[in-house]
Amino acid sequence: MSAIYSGIYLKLKSPQTPWEDRLKLARFAWMSSQCLLPNKEQVLLDWCTHALTSWYSKKMEFSQHVLEGLWCYLDDVLHSRKLQSFLKQGKSITLRLNMVQLLLDQLQDYAHGCPPVCVSSIMSVLLCILSSPALSSVFTTKYELMVNLLAKFCSLASNEIQKSHSMTRQRTEPDTSQHETMMEDLQTEPDNLLDEPVFDANSKSEKKQPSANLFEALLQVLSCYLSVQQQQANSNRVFTLVTNQLIQPLVLLRYLLTSQEFTASHSHLHLRQQQRRDIRTKIDSILHLALFPSEHLASYKAELFPSKGPSGKQVSGGSKWTLKPVSALLCKLNAQNDCEQSLYSLKSDTSSLLFKFFLESYGKVRGERDEEQGMLCFYFLVRLVPVLDLHPEHQGSSSPESWSLALQAVESLLNQVLSADIYNAAADRIRHADVQLRFYRALAQMLLNEAQPSIPAWYRCLKVLLSLNHLILEPNLDQLLSSAWVNAKDLETQVQRARQIMVCSLIQTYTKLRQLSRLFSILLSVICQSAQDDCPPPLLSDSISTSLRTCLLDTPSSQVLEICSSVLKSIRACILPGLVKEQREAEMMETGGDHRNQRTDASLKLFSLSQLLHIVLFSLKTLDNSTPVPLVRQSKSLMEEMQQTIKQLLHLLVADKTSLKPSLSSGQKVSKKGKINVDGKKSGKVSKLKMETNWEQKTQEAVVLLRYTWVEVDTLFCIHCSKYTSVDSLLTGAEDDTEPPSCSPLLAHIESLVSGSVLPSHLHPSPSFSPMSCLLLKLLTLQQLKKVLLDSALVCESSTTALLKRAVQFIVAKSELEVRLAGEQVWDGQIGSVNASTYPVAHWYLIVSNLPLIVTHLSGKDVGHIAHTLVSSLLNGENERSKHHPPGSLTFSVISSQLIQSSSFSELASVFSATIQSLSQRVIRVLKTGCTPKGFPKFLTSHEKETAALSSEIDLSQPVFSAVMTEAIVEDILTSSKMRKVHILLTDAQTKEILNLFQILTALNPDGMSSEDLSGIFLLLLFTFTSTSRQLDQASVEFPESKSEPPFLGKLSRALTFLLEGTNFQSVLKLMHGGTLLQMILSSFLWHSNHTKLQETFADWHDVVKAAQGFIKAFVHLIITRRISVKLNLDQFASFLTSKKMVGVLSSSESSMPSVYLLLASLTSFSQTIISNLGRSKPMDSDLIETLARTTSLLGSAVEFVLKHHRDATIQPASIFDQAFVVEVVTVMLNCELALLSVETESKQMSTQLTHMTLYQIICQQILKEMSSAPRPMDFLLFSLHFLSAFYKTLEVLKAEEEQGEEMEELYVQILQNVLRLLKAPWLSINDVEKLEPAVQGLLRHLLEKTTTDQFSMLLLMVTEGLDVSKLRAGNYKEVLSAVVTTKLLSTCQLPETCSKALWVIAPQIISAMVFLVRTSSQDDSLTRSFTVPTVTSMTSLLRQGEGLIKNPQHVNMILGALQSLPLNHLSPPVYHSVFMAVHEALFAIIQCHPKVPEVK
Repeated sequence: MSAIYSGIYLKLKSPQTPWEDRLKLARFAWMSSQCLLPNKEQVLLDWCTHALTSWYSKKMEFSQHVLEGLWCYLDDVLHSRKLQSFLKQGKSITLRLNMVQLLLDQLQDYAHGCPPVCVSSIMSVLLCILSSPALSSVFTTKYELMVNLLAKFCSLASNEIQKSHSMTRQRTEPDTSQHETMMEDLQTEPDNLLDEPVFDANSKSEKKQPSANLFEALLQVLSCYLSVQQQQANSNRVFTLVTNQLIQPLVLLRYLLTSQEFTASHSHLHLRQQQRRDIRTKIDSILHLALFPSEHLASYKAELFPSKGPSGKQVSGGSKWTLKPVSALLCKLNAQNDCEQSLYSLKSDTSSLLFKFFLESYGKVRGERDEEQGMLCFYFLVRLVPVLDLHPEHQGSSSPESWSLALQAVESLLNQVLSADIYNAAADRIRHADVQLRFYRALAQMLLNEAQPSIPAWYRCLKVLLSLNHLILEPNLDQLLSSAWVNAKDLETQVQRARQIMVCSLIQTYTKLRQLSRLFSILLSVICQSAQDDCPPPLLSDSISTSLRTCLLDTPSSQVLEICSSVLKSIRACILPGLVKEQREAEMMETGGDHRNQRTDASLKLFSLSQLLHIVLFSLKTLDNSTPVPLVRQSKSLMEEMQQTIKQLLHLLVADKTSLKPSLSSGQKVSKKGKINVDGKKSGKVSKLKMETNWEQKTQEAVVLLRYTWVEVDTLFCIHCSKYTSVDSLLTGAEDDTEPPSCSPLLAHIESLVSGSVLPSHLHPSPSFSPMSCLLLKLLTLQQLKKVLLDSALVCESSTTALLKRAVQFIVAKSELEVRLAGEQVWDGQIGSVNASTYPVAHWYLIVSNLPLIVTHLSGKDVGHIAHTLVSSLLNGENERSKHHPPGSLTFSVISSQLIQSSSFSELASVFSATIQSLSQRVIRVLKTGCTPKGFPKFLTSHEKETAALSSEIDLSQPVFSAVMTEAIVEDILTSSKMRKVHILLTDAQTKEILNLFQILTALNPDGMSSEDLSGIFLLLLFTFTSTSRQLDQASVEFPESKSEPPFLGKLSRALTFLLEGTNFQSVLKLMHGGTLLQMILSSFLWHSNHTKLQETFADWHDVVKAAQGFIKAFVHLIITRRISVKLNLDQFASFLTSKKMVGVLSSSESSMPSVYLLLASLTSFSQTIISNLGRSKPMDSDLIETLARTTSLLGSAVEFVLKHHRDATIQPASIFDQAFVVEVVTVMLNCELALLSVETESKQMSTQLTHMTLYQIICQQILKEMSSAPRPMDFLLFSLHFLSAFYKTLEVLKAEEEQGEEMEELYVQILQNVLRLLKAPWLSINDVEKLEPAVQGLLRHLLEKTTTDQFSMLLLMVTEGLDVSKLRAGNYKEVLSAVVTTKLLSTCQLPETCSKALWVIAPQIISAMVFLVRTSSQDDSLTRSFTVPTVTSMTSLLRQGEGLIKNPQHVNMILGALQSLPLNHLSPPVYHSVFMAVHEALFAIIQCHPKVPEVK
């Protein structure tokens, strides 16, 4: 042994031994068990580290290849399992300090851009050392080493991230240098002679990428350092080292991890999102604990507080502490670094982070006064703000590098101030001389002086200052309103949103202060003083208007009236003088056109104030009979004042209406005098003309808006308040000399509105010239029309009806409805935003919203145009629906959709009927354009003849289908059904258009359709279904095949089913027998199924079959419930189903599979509907049973034939007749035979065996075998449970218990076991289990209806064994959940008396078990939704059903205690909602069913 020891040791130390041999010897010595070196692990590790340190210190020389081999050897040794097991045995191995220094030097070189040899191995060595407590002690025992190590790692990680982003931005072609380096590493990698390393699975990938281990090692370094830092006793030492060496690399790395976007191009960094989050968390913990420990509170106080503390007393210990932490921190923040990022962005991010840590450490300190701590945090904030190059105390000296970053940082700081509640306004004023208020005011003054309205953070900063104290912004309120509201330009969406939130917050704040009138007074002065642009931004956006309305509702009516009065005073005092024209021409020449500019500016201000007054008055609570008399007088005075202002403005417009003609004529005279100044003067006149028209247009819009507002409010006051009397002087003055004395002023005013004489002729509004005035005139006309309708005497006058029709025609203006702009226009609902593009939407909204009022006065043509516009907008909306519109916005399609979905639309009989006629005409138009290979349909020929005799403009108020057309289309349908003649072939575009039209139809209320409309549209839809097909190439005309055919048929079938619900559907059956109709529908389905490629379209045909089943069920149910020739119609359809042709389809192996599938589904639906309607009356039951017997015989033979003869088909039955469908059909068969059996039982002709009992038994066994063995579709599971329920019920009816007791017992146990196994299946989610519960409950009800005590005891034993908390702790929560769900369903079943007693005897034991389950599962949040909530629901069911049966209140108290243990923190909203509802239902059940229990507790 000594020879071995001496030989290896000497050879390792001998200079004569080549280094390559030394490496091989070292590897052999490590792996060989025959080498018995004393302390071998330490000796070999020291030899390797000594060799490495000697090479780097120039004491040894060997090749780069050997150097790489030594690093790899060290890496393999440290990662080897032998060393790991050696350390686990408690043995110690240490590294030399010079090796630690070597590793630090290598990191230093790497961080400065000089990557050492084997970077990946060095990283792996460091990671292994830090991951092992025994090895990492060489670092952790010396705090300075950990600081140095962390600083270098942070610098290295920051460089890697910055380098990666630079390469991503600048790279234009792939870089091959890294690939070459990787290949070199692979070529020089020595053979691994050691045992398998611990990290061998990732060793290759790690060595290929140097950064693969970097961030993993960084996270380990952070964890080690944080542990070491927490163990340091000297907080000053920690603060000094962190401030001097760590704060800059740490905050830089944190900033890079937070601000940079890591995409797929950065995957080489191997930096995962969770890893980034963990690194940031560690950095935050280090900075928080090092910079703001509790021991430094006195130092921060000594530095931050003035010479006297916040209470006026000298701060104790101020001279004792020499550490100035704030100055040190700020010095490091302002210091330069090597970051590629902007220093300012780093400072702005770090400042808010440091303030956050400061608040968390010193904001709430136990034993300290909150006020003092708040002031300390405030003074720290004051010191932080200048770091951002913001100096509120020196106005005008702020010049940040980036206002956006600065404002974001200020916003963050202020939000933290607000959330930490460090600003106490009362304490600040009483004891601190408003020091905080003065600082915040200075900050607000700086923000307003250096306004940045294009940055969202600017508005948010002002909002936070407002939230802190409204007095902060009070001195500069006018400047705030001007910069942030009135004069804010059109901005991008994000900025607009921030601005609107700030303005809304301002309005809400002053509403709460009951100072809204003061805010409006300042706002009015700002509006009147500001110079308006030609296109000023809207004063009141949608969100601001909504907020203002809400606030005004909370404001006393007297204050609202004061606001309105102040608006009118501003108009008279500031606006009217600017609109009045100068008297002398000389003065106008001296101004040189400035007067025109002044009038334009005044008109814009007038419109803004009018819009504001409109919003305020419309938000005023209306007067009623309970309103105090002083408030009524104030309101009346305001209305009179407003009316006088309107008169003055109208007089101004009328007096100035002839000013344009003299100007033009004088311009022409000047042009004749010479040709030198003609063009200049002419252009000046044109400019003045445009300016004149502009101010007149805006003034007119304002006047009409004020007038409409006045009329609307005045009408409401008159209706609701008898104390209010109105005198409309404009109405009294509207009557001219030409009108007879008996003419009503109201009618005369309506006449002037309709004729347009109410405004100057040259300013007559139109949708293109003045769309807002045009809309307001219609609103004003509508309001006057309401007044007429309220006056019964006026309505009876002969001239009123004609005038009302003219007024409605003026409002509807069908010529304007015909003009539609391209695209879907969006309107926000505000009158102020109506322009030429949004006017059509606003006009349509006006018509639709007032349709019930004007519909009786509409002519047939107007009704037709409205219906045409309605349908057109809905069709266009299908194409525009994908576009994103702001919430609450209005478009043509949105308005139309709301109309047809409203319950009142069907009550508008004329418009509703015209809409159906419009749909019918469009469908007919599409059918006419289709290809007709076999002759033109008769009804289309009749339609052409009828329409040719009419005018080009069709009146939609008349039915589209005349008697001749109805007879013709019925004949076409019957011919097509009998001869299978396709009249029309449709293209894809035509098919899509028809489907869109029928989709609109299905949105209407079928009960509102008249007999003519319903029969016409149904026949048209039926013709489309039976007589159309897809148009393809000419070779496929005779037998069209398309995989798009099935969806078309399915949607048409659903539309037909929808129309069956109509009250007047019997009008269709007067034209065609119900049996004939059913036969035609099924024949069409069968024809299409024979001409469809199954392989391509079976998935779509499955949907078609469901639609066919829905139609048959609905139609047969309709025939039975309405007693429409039940025997005749059902026998006719049953005869068709059982005819030789259909039997041939079901019994021929050559039949197409879709046809067989469809026919089986139809038979099933028909039989199922008959069964569900048994029991209505004995005569009807006899007819239904007779029909049922015919279909059942065919259904049974068809199922057996299909299952037998199609098993070996090319297309397997499993892909066509899926298991769910087969089980559904067999279940219906079983129910049919059971129904027939019940009739035989009543007639004492009971059979002892069902016809297809063997089939049922096979299906039952197959279900029990497959139901819970593997994942199954949900529909298969549901149908299987229904079948088991019906089968067990049938066996109970057929066989006596004493004869087949053992067989029934065995089936009972099999069903229970399989159901319980199904409920605990791992592939079922909790939502799937909830879907299965109704079917399982039905099955349990049949099983327990006649159960014996022994059988029930067996079930209870299964349940109680499942409620085992040990299974839950073992992770088998699904097994326990099965018992929990079964318990809930069991408690709601009707049980025999003996079984019920047994259940409630054992109920306390079940409740106790569930309580333990809830408390155990509450400790695991992942089980909350999947297990805890269902268990609470089960306990709630026991509480409800156990009312009066649970005698001991202690069990209810146990449930109350279990509810308190439910987790409520850190839950997602859906899970939290489910927990809340479960607890709510449980508490309600306790209160309702066990009211005395809470008293006992």
